[in-house]
Amino acid sequence: MKALVLGGGSLKGAFQAGAVMAVLEAGYEPDAVYGISVGSLNATFLAYEAAKQYKETRYVNWPKAGRHLLEFWIRNITRPQDVATIRSRFRTGFNTLMSRFDGFLDNTPIRSLITNHVDMDVLRNGPIRIKVGAVDVVGGDIIYADAMDPHFMEFVYASSSLPFLMPGVHIGGDTKKLFMDGGLREVAPLRVAIEDNAGEIVCIACQSRRIFNEKFNCRNLLNLMDRVKDITVNQIVNNDISWAERFAERERMHGRDMRLTVVRPTEPLSLNLLRFTSEDIGDLIVKGYQAATDVLRAEELKLRA
Repeated sequence: MKALVLGGGSLKGAFQAGAVMAVLEAGYEPDAVYGISVGSLNATFLAYEAAKQYKETRYVNWPKAGRHLLEFWIRNITRPQDVATIRSRFRTGFNTLMSRFDGFLDNTPIRSLITNHVDMDVLRNGPIRIKVGAVDVVGGDIIYADAMDPHFMEFVYASSSLPFLMPGVHIGGDTKKLFMDGGLREVAPLRVAIEDNAGEIVCIACQSRRIFNEKFNCRNLLNLMDRVKDITVNQIVNNDISWAERFAERERMHGRDMRLTVVRPTEPLSLNLLRFTSEDIGDLIVKGYQAATDVLRAEELKLRA
């Protein structure tokens, strides 16, 4: 089974969309897609595009599906208000005092955008398997849901809900559980892909191996929270990838042909959730496309050697 694994990274998902385009143009045709956080949004949109094509032609043109994903980002994610709006300070303070804190941001815009672009009936009847993960912050477990789950879209919303910044989701109306960003436990959902017996995996992560000492205002609460998140996410994704690489190497030593290709930026990506433009999104898309092209070219040269 061929699996496309899309990690988390908030708006750095634009980098991921560019990388996906390059991978699909190179001829990779996944049987399944896995997503966490923004990767769950990209995975859902990609699987839906494939399902739409299959419904119409009984065939999936993967490069075309990749182009549609790029167009989605370019046309719909152009300013902060397209993703979320800042809640009033009064409301946030009052809700905090009354133990009803529900995030600094209202992510209704991005939720509405996804809802309006995805028809679950079409997705469920598509040829591509999809799984997305979200974390129950009450129990601490990460739960993966596929398209056949009646609450699949709630898992997508929860997986892309950034802790503290955005509200959690009571999936299925269960108030005893609160689901948020799957990246709290796994940033690159490689484990579940391997457990599903994927033998050829392309993983696209939005984080470089190291975090550089870029300047930020440590006295700004949101900036400080974002920095702490970046450090934590960077370590988790490094662990996810290292574990998968070791697993793949052991499998090859035992005679199983398992391939793992990892695409990630060589330098940290920077994009402010509260202050970005369409040009910033376009720049990340180009960087993602170039990064994937470089990795695929290097692998091709290695195979020829």
